[in-house]
Amino acid sequence: MEIRDFDSIKKLCIDTFDRQCDTITQLPVAGSSRRYYRVSIDGEKGVIATVGTSAKENNAFLALSKHFVQQGFNVPQVLAVSEDGMVYLQTDLGDKSLFDMLSQARASGCWRPEDIGLLEDIAEKLAGLQFDDVDNIDFSKCYPSAAMDRRSVMWDLNYFKYCFLKAELPEIDEVRLEEDFSTLVSLILSEEVPCGFMYRDFQSRNVMMHDDRPWFIDFQGGRRGPCLYDIVSFLWQARAGYPEYVRNKVIAVYFDTLQKKIDVSKEKISKHLPDFILFRTLQVLGAYGFRGYFERKPHFIASITPALANLVELLDNNDFSHLPYLNEVMREVIERKKVTNPNTERTTLRVKVSSFSYRVGYPDDNSGNGGGFVFDCRAITNPGRFDEYKLLTGLDRPVIDFIESGDEMKSFLDNAYALVSASVQKYLSRGFTDLSVAFGCTGGRHRSVYAAQHMAERLNGELGVEVEICHREREIHSLLPAR
Repeated sequence: MEIRDFDSIKKLCIDTFDRQCDTITQLPVAGSSRRYYRVSIDGEKGVIATVGTSAKENNAFLALSKHFVQQGFNVPQVLAVSEDGMVYLQTDLGDKSLFDMLSQARASGCWRPEDIGLLEDIAEKLAGLQFDDVDNIDFSKCYPSAAMDRRSVMWDLNYFKYCFLKAELPEIDEVRLEEDFSTLVSLILSEEVPCGFMYRDFQSRNVMMHDDRPWFIDFQGGRRGPCLYDIVSFLWQARAGYPEYVRNKVIAVYFDTLQKKIDVSKEKISKHLPDFILFRTLQVLGAYGFRGYFERKPHFIASITPALANLVELLDNNDFSHLPYLNEVMREVIERKKVTNPNTERTTLRVKVSSFSYRVGYPDDNSGNGGGFVFDCRAITNPGRFDEYKLLTGLDRPVIDFIESGDEMKSFLDNAYALVSASVQKYLSRGFTDLSVAFGCTGGRHRSVYAAQHMAERLNGELGVEVEICHREREIHSLLPAR
């Protein structure tokens, strides 16, 4: 902690609350040059102190925060500002970001309806941030510029060129590259994409979960700009790991919300998505290159491969013949770093076996194929009705012994297996790649978990197929490889 930070924060707290600080603890930061501190006063009141490096940047945040508070959006309340404008106090929203909250879904691959619902809610709120009362935002106070214009787009592209691309490929044809950059700039600034408030860094680490609601932070770089930039920044964040089917659900909600707020054609703006995904990916690769290659920060170095994986998927699924040289050099970088498409089509069968709660709803099919089997376990005696089993699951030995003490589950699973195994053998002979098998019960803890686990192990053991297991309500995910 810098001594002058401590003195400035201490003085501002005394002036604001007429009380001394108990503790001032510096918080970790990623790429920002701003410094953040958690301050406690009289052992109870918590605030966040921000020490900026630019009074203009601070003023931009303060002006935008005031506007969003007046509009009723969940943003931190500014409590006090120092005389020189370099330090301000705001409400403490805690430590749990959306990125942290979704860690289980990201690790397991099981995206629950409530996870997707939260993302859809945030997408709706983003549309509000962008267009609700946007005419009353004083964009002249934005930092470092009032709007995303041709010059600022070129700044980002040159950031990518000098901080990432030249570190990977020292020899490039800069004339051809600049020609493609010029084409991309025109596409990003197309009049077909509506302009509103552009958050600039809208991603899951800048959404805090507080009181079970999403709150939005770090919008000091906001300005007027094309709306697609933010939704792309959010859904294609390199390390967020949203599957394609989740992205599709969320962006559909975003487009529907936009159409309620402004006169816009979903069909017209949808065609611009690939260029915005490309542009945002290049922009973040520039940032990762600078922070990682030059400043040697491990977090940013680790983010490069996921960002390139997004790029592989993008290049494989879209036609970028209008940017021939940029396409060529990015393919070369991807090949050198041996990054593959995370969604490369499989040629072998994978059976996904899930357990779920009917209270929550049916599991999503992320293969895109639809169909499969759903078996209802609710006719089988429920261990969850007995106190000794309520806190356990169908993977715990006492519950397993209880279920296996009768014949209900065995008969049920034998009949289910006869149906599923017949389909598996047909799928194998016809070269199909995906089959879904789901078991539901009331709470998704006992009967369905037991049934799904035993079905998965039997399919893998007797037929040798690859089986993906997802106990959705327990957030447990595993993979049994083909034999």
